[in-house]
Amino acid sequence: MKKFAKIVAGSLSALPFMALAQTQVDTSYLRSLITGAKNLLDQLVIFLVALAVVWFIWNVVRYVMSSDEEKKGAAKSQMIWGIIAIAVIVSIWGIVGILQNLFGVGSGAVVDPANLLP
Repeated sequence: MKKFAKIVAGSLSALPFMALAQTQVDTSYLRSLITGAKNLLDQLVIFLVALAVVWFIWNVVRYVMSSDEEKKGAAKSQMIWGIIAIAVIVSIWGIVGILQNLFGVGSGAVVDPANLLP
């Protein structure tokens, strides 16, 4: 019981410091970190879509140029995986856009971390 009383007393004595810490939050570093991550992810999505399209086209060329049925089958299988990859990437991109509209965060906007604090 004495340990519990000490923990409660220590926690209650720290409350004013926690309240003061919340009023002086510098969010410029966090804002720049979020902006940088958003820009990186935007570029990554574009790169992945381009990579999937190039992969699909490369396998179409392999399929057309190949005379061996085994190689055609392998190229056809890879074309299917390329289509699946494009569909998955674009659908995830669409879901993210729907969630942005649902929560009121525009595609060009970055959430201000200062507004997240009560």
